[in-house]
Amino acid sequence: MSDNNSANPLRHHKGRGAASNMAGRFTDYSSTREGDGWAVTAEPLERLLTEAIEEKARSIIATNQSPDIPFTQSINPYRGCEHGCIYCYARPAHAYMDLSPGLDFESRIFFKPNAATLLEQALRRRNYRCSPIALGTNTDPYQPLEKEKGITRTILQVMQQFRQPTTIVTKGQLILRDLPILAEMAQDKLVQIAISVTTLDNALKRKLEPRTAGPSARLRIIEQLSAAGIPTTVLAAPMIPALNDCELEAILTAARNAGAEHAAYILLRLPHEVAPLFREWLAVHYPQRARHVMSLIRQSRGGKDYQSDFSQRRTGTGVFAQLLRRRFHVATGKLGLNDRRLSLDCSGFRPPPEPGEQRVLF
Repeated sequence: MSDNNSANPLRHHKGRGAASNMAGRFTDYSSTREGDGWAVTAEPLERLLTEAIEEKARSIIATNQSPDIPFTQSINPYRGCEHGCIYCYARPAHAYMDLSPGLDFESRIFFKPNAATLLEQALRRRNYRCSPIALGTNTDPYQPLEKEKGITRTILQVMQQFRQPTTIVTKGQLILRDLPILAEMAQDKLVQIAISVTTLDNALKRKLEPRTAGPSARLRIIEQLSAAGIPTTVLAAPMIPALNDCELEAILTAARNAGAEHAAYILLRLPHEVAPLFREWLAVHYPQRARHVMSLIRQSRGGKDYQSDFSQRRTGTGVFAQLLRRRFHVATGKLGLNDRRLSLDCSGFRPPPEPGEQRVLF
């Protein structure tokens, strides 16, 4: 059962992305509260607190064979994300736990305290074959809860000990806490980092990604990572038609000036429950623009809210998608982004001796 906590389904909690706690697709029924018209003023919304829920994971490395994804292994220390980005394509995963992809996703966060132990066990298996492991593929490994739990940091420490290459995608300032570890790993070609910069407009950022670092802070992250010798990519994502797509060139330019050497972009994806949640968000924040935004999205998705085909889910099809792709390539060419190929080194992977194990000298 999922309950919309607001008397008006279009009101939203301050500091949260979703406008409702809509039921997931596996829920048999749902309920909503609606005003009867007698109230002179709407009831104030209660503050929505974040609940951290411990999850004892059985395994930690997930694998995939998707042809449009540049990694085959990934780790997600957390389920759900307090950043509250309304567009997050990981939201539907909360439905598998009978929770809402809406407010539950950003306020009921599962953490895996045994992640580092499981990773070490996996890396010591005789049949393990080293390939880069991606961190932050679903939810941000440097979301606010990481400051308290430190799970991502312990994972990085294990990776450094094993000389296991990793890639990281984040929009969290907390990554700078681990700068010393990351800089050392970068010297051995063991880490690459992508910083997501969705907009340079603080007002839009507060609505779109309510609990994330601001645009200026993210550019400073790129600057400090690059200065430390860490290969850094700017991820201009998602590009949303008639909302932030006009900023594409400005985002790439600002990131290049901050030290980014590579760039990528993704057209907005609206799988499963993300589509109705995004439409609710538009109705709250951009009601006069909502129809136009959704029209351009459908024009780029074969007349639908979303298409899952591997060949087009990241970039879309149609005139708008083709123009966006062309703009990206022209801008990156002028800025000298993506001129140098990124590579990680798996050749140095070595499980360190276990406690009490004698080192082999010859």
